[in-house]
Amino acid sequence: MYTNSSCATISTSKNCFRHGRKDRDFLNWRWKPEKCDLPRFDAKAYLDIVRGKTLAFIGDSVARNHIESLLCLLSQEEVPVDAYLDSEDRNRVWHFPVHNFTLKMAVDKIPVDENWGRELHGLDYVILSDAHWFFRQIYLHKGSNVVACVYCNVANVTDEGVVFALRMAFRAALSHINQCKKCEGMVTLLRTFSPSHFENGSWNSGGSCNRTRPYSERKIDLGGYEWEMRRMQVEEIERAKRKGKRFGVVDVTKAMLMRPDGHPGAFWGNQWMQGYNDCVHWCLPGPIDVWNDLLLALLRRLPVRA
Repeated sequence: MYTNSSCATISTSKNCFRHGRKDRDFLNWRWKPEKCDLPRFDAKAYLDIVRGKTLAFIGDSVARNHIESLLCLLSQEEVPVDAYLDSEDRNRVWHFPVHNFTLKMAVDKIPVDENWGRELHGLDYVILSDAHWFFRQIYLHKGSNVVACVYCNVANVTDEGVVFALRMAFRAALSHINQCKKCEGMVTLLRTFSPSHFENGSWNSGGSCNRTRPYSERKIDLGGYEWEMRRMQVEEIERAKRKGKRFGVVDVTKAMLMRPDGHPGAFWGNQWMQGYNDCVHWCLPGPIDVWNDLLLALLRRLPVRA
């Protein structure tokens, strides 16, 4: 495993130990699926699978969190070269020259974006995710007409809720992938909803996440909105599969529902938001690293055709 001092690519806001977190027991817990074994991440095996390929993460800042974990894990085998960085640090490219592997990041608040849509033809793998930016006022358009909204109070516009809005966004993104004529053989994996763990308030009303141990399985709620979000995402992937392209799911929701101990909380070092807690993203190293255990397991089952 990497540490917060051995990995040079950890962003400062995920480097929880640097900002004063003292407890380390949360690093000793690991998700184990029922009735099967999930091997730990093997950087050499991963890089052998993706040799000569291009993989892109498309999503919000939690997708960035995921790719930062992957970079730390892969750097134990080969240190990547920075190949591109835009002025807003939303689009980045890393290259692993020994394995001729290219890793891309496209950070956006919604999964429907024409910019990444134009780049699909050059990709072998896409890791698609999004959600947290939908928990605010949003208007859904069909052409030039507003057809629905989220958290609005507007006459003649129906508030359909977050799950509906996100469903429509993923459906549009997956439909675009299915219609891509130059994407034969590309594998699209949707990473399911990553829950937050605010207690005693939300992010802007004093909410915090101070726990130092995981929840037991009995403690988590599989009837809450987090599970509803995950169910919707799985349904949309199954719907997209029927159109013929190659789709799969990196199913992290249940594992992460049990990990209120894995967030930066107060230990994220944001000088402009002092007093606020980050209970959305994940410490590095930390529970999020299991996402790449799951990703590697899926890639082993779904190799891209040469």
